[in-house]
Amino acid sequence: MFTSIRKAVLPVAGLGTRFLPATKAQPKEMLPIVDKPLVQYAVEEVAASGIPLVIFVTGRGKDAIEDHFDVSFELERQLAGRGKEELRRQIRSISGLLQMTYVRQKHPLGLGHAILTARDLVGEEPFAVLLSDDVIDSRVPCIKQMMDVFEHYGRSVVAIQRVDRSAVSSYGVIKGHPVEDRAWHGRLFRIEDMVEKPEPRKAPSNLAIIGRYILTPAIFDKLAQTRRGAGGEIQLTDGLHRLLENEPIYGLIFEGKRYDAGDKLGFLQATVELALKRPDLGKPFRQYLKSLKL
Repeated sequence: MFTSIRKAVLPVAGLGTRFLPATKAQPKEMLPIVDKPLVQYAVEEVAASGIPLVIFVTGRGKDAIEDHFDVSFELERQLAGRGKEELRRQIRSISGLLQMTYVRQKHPLGLGHAILTARDLVGEEPFAVLLSDDVIDSRVPCIKQMMDVFEHYGRSVVAIQRVDRSAVSSYGVIKGHPVEDRAWHGRLFRIEDMVEKPEPRKAPSNLAIIGRYILTPAIFDKLAQTRRGAGGEIQLTDGLHRLLENEPIYGLIFEGKRYDAGDKLGFLQATVELALKRPDLGKPFRQYLKSLKL
């Protein structure tokens, strides 16, 4: 039985059409919340969880992501020459977060296909998947909370959260029963079924799957056997359905606040709330917000 997670897959090949025209010439994942791009929040979560390797699944027009996590000698030299040593250290620390590698998804065939593209780099071991659209502010990194479950049960884990019943049609929703384990205080569920974007009246629960996964390597064979579904894409949910036939999958209600930064309103909410938590910006920004005549 597997007990540790050493690799994380970050699918970043999407077109980001919801943020056009801003994403016409730059990756959606590079849009900044305050002064840090979306993808960096996900990479920092991986690093804080103790996972040593990130595998980026990229596509055309995503070179800026690789450049962002590379060393920039010219920029560092200029900053050092201007006496901005602290800023230079911050820039250098980005490239030193952890080990990174890249593989290209040549055809836009969905999240399931993106994960399947990383198969050779992942190998026959369990791995994490993080979607950078979901920014999660938590004391313990969300993926680390899920790793703790995996280390105990040795099976796939998906992150879930309760949403308004009226919003379930925007999510994959689980049907499951609570696991009697005091370690997770009723927040852990053994999944019986998953329904993709159900009508509110037909949804089996209001427990929605969000963009964090711990997956066993068995998922690769299941995805390889999965036909294209909605939108002509290979859906991860369909692969998880197949996996459920052979092994358990758990759902964890994580502790923390999740922002849907793939949505314009969620992106703005994340920007405001994370800015308010910044020691260098929080106080003056709060004063500014109070001054607005809303």
